[in-house]
Amino acid sequence: MIKPEGVERGLIGEIIGRFERKGFKIVALKLSKISRETAEKQYEEHRGKDFFENLVSYISSAPTVAMVIEGENAIATAREMAGATNPKLAKPATIRGDYGIDVQRNIIHASDSEEAAKREIALHFGNVYIE
Repeated sequence: MIKPEGVERGLIGEIIGRFERKGFKIVALKLSKISRETAEKQYEEHRGKDFFENLVSYISSAPTVAMVIEGENAIATAREMAGATNPKLAKPATIRGDYGIDVQRNIIHASDSEEAAKREIALHFGNVYIE
């Protein structure tokens, strides 16, 4: 998912292009402003943590781009391409390393496991793209 600041800064094409140039196929793509309820479900594993409220408020504050990518080792590679959660610690040539501002405004969300990917895909696209 490209977070609100990535959309606002016009980075959609650049980020999608990085995944395509890496050989991934974009099989679903949706620009939308997600509801607070969906945002809470998206980040359910962080409920009760001190940053949960700010994260939910932020991700539901403006449009995001949700996408489903296909390809070999898609989850691990997408996370590697995203870079460290904190852009200050992310390596150059990663999405967060190149464009991230801070931990909250770090440009992109990438599922961290197959289970999370399935849950998040279902949340944003239904079960159409889950195998």
